[in-house]
Amino acid sequence: MSVQIISENGTPQYAVLSYNDYLVLAEQAEMLEDIQAYDDVKSSLANGEEELIPVSVANALADGENPIKVWREYRRFTQLQVAEKAGISVPYVSQLETGKRNASVKVMKQIASLFDVEIENLL
Repeated sequence: MSVQIISENGTPQYAVLSYNDYLVLAEQAEMLEDIQAYDDVKSSLANGEEELIPVSVANALADGENPIKVWREYRRFTQLQVAEKAGISVPYVSQLETGKRNASVKVMKQIASLFDVEIENLL
């Protein structure tokens, strides 16, 4: 790699290199970012800050199934358990899961906490 250094008043200000060398450096920088992102996720998983979810859950959510129902079933809660812990009725839980009713922010926060997910995952 050939680099030309341009200085002003004895202080390096610019580095000029061939376009091919630039492309190599850009690719290496992108690879380093990918490795750092991988290491961050791996560390978050090891520390319990992130979790892996089964593809069936991801697919159900991507297919537009109700997130409350998907997460409830994945976390193995019954509608009764959700109702009791969230301080709401079983019919209310059912209506939330069928989209016939919207929950208040307070109820959504309680359900998100119960499922150990961010509230955004239930919207």
